[in-house]
Amino acid sequence: MAGNGIKIIDAHTHVQFEQYDKDRDDVVARSLAEGVGMINAGADLKSSKDAVDLAHKYENGVWAAVGIHPTEPKDFDKLEEVEKLATDPKVVGIGECGLDYAHFVREQSGWKQNGAPAIAAGNGGFVDVKKEKDLQKEIFEKHIEFSRKYKKPLVIHCREAFADTIDALTVNKNNLLPEPGILHFFTGTIDDAKRLLDLNFSFTFGGLITFNRSFDDVLKFIPLEKILVETDAPFVTPVPNRGKRNEPAFIVSTAKELAKIKSISFEDASETVFKNTIRVFNLSI
Repeated sequence: MAGNGIKIIDAHTHVQFEQYDKDRDDVVARSLAEGVGMINAGADLKSSKDAVDLAHKYENGVWAAVGIHPTEPKDFDKLEEVEKLATDPKVVGIGECGLDYAHFVREQSGWKQNGAPAIAAGNGGFVDVKKEKDLQKEIFEKHIEFSRKYKKPLVIHCREAFADTIDALTVNKNNLLPEPGILHFFTGTIDDAKRLLDLNFSFTFGGLITFNRSFDDVLKFIPLEKILVETDAPFVTPVPNRGKRNEPAFIVSTAKELAKIKSISFEDASETVFKNTIRVFNLSI
């Protein structure tokens, strides 16, 4: 199955980022020539706008998701503008949004401020960890509202925060779409996957699976019908292109590795993830 020459879709990438300022059109052309479509995800207001603008340059094969990444607090007060972008017909997802506790690691080292866990802020001050986590959760719930309101699936970023992410989604279960979205660049456990499957979420996997065997078991556990592939370009370039800037055309390497792990043909794997991406994001293709 394919549409308008597109045979597989990079479900999460960032070709609108500055790393492509010198050759963006070439990168997109190379991808489309290989039959690879793409969904460019925003991480703040500017990159969300840029993703929408890029999608409008192409009649088919390029879409956008808009949102505020949990580690971009400078844009947390710009959600109204993000919501306006969400109405654009080229926008097919809400995010990337979610929770990211990775930069709270200092909490484990015993930083305290007035008896509460805190982390060094990098400017001689401290950040209240609980306050920051609560703010992330509040913003995440706003994205969940946008998803329901505009009937566009969530594109969720979760790093070292699976318990709280799943709890937030469970509490808001009635506000989730029937096809609620994806856990982008999934790094959770089989137990995390079980709970998210119960909420009908799907999962994207990137270049990491081509050189890190830690995800084989969870990939074998998750049904193929709930798996999508991504590059997260320009980051995490798959084998055999390690050391190069990542780009959507490299998604084929990840799909081939998925096929190997699932013990199926590349053709079956790529066709299924293509159908999955169309279903989750309700793409017209």
